[in-house]
Amino acid sequence: MTDEKKIISQNKKAYHDYFVIETYEAGIELFGTEVKSVRQGKINLKDSWCSIDGGEIFANGMHISPYDHGNIFNRDPLRPKKLLMHKREIMKLFGLTKQQGYAIIPLQVYFTKGKAKLLIGLCKGKKLYDKRDAAAKKSAERDIARSLRTINN
Repeated sequence: MTDEKKIISQNKKAYHDYFVIETYEAGIELFGTEVKSVRQGKINLKDSWCSIDGGEIFANGMHISPYDHGNIFNRDPLRPKKLLMHKREIMKLFGLTKQQGYAIIPLQVYFTKGKAKLLIGLCKGKKLYDKRDAAAKKSAERDIARSLRTINN
């Protein structure tokens, strides 16, 4: 049996704004209509972040659009979603974010074995010159690939 991941949403802005140091997988505590909405791909991770409060970790700013046929069972789209992780991992992340100025950023939402999972990253913010270097490197790689394609054809 294969461990198939069906990616629903990615936070591309996070890779532009942050250096991703480590990644962790967390389950998401969702209600029924939210799961249906996520399966339809109506989720936005842009400008979302994670916070640790009382030994529990929450995803804030993650927008899940209300389900079309959900009526009274729809929840607030921007409510904080509780993440399911081991206490040891949460305490490790808490210590790192308090001491060294790291941030916990949601990177991806996907389904594995029918369960919604969130890939979160321990990230450090990029400075403007880091962003410029990354853009220049990406542009150079694109130019090299383009010229190799023209040479081979």
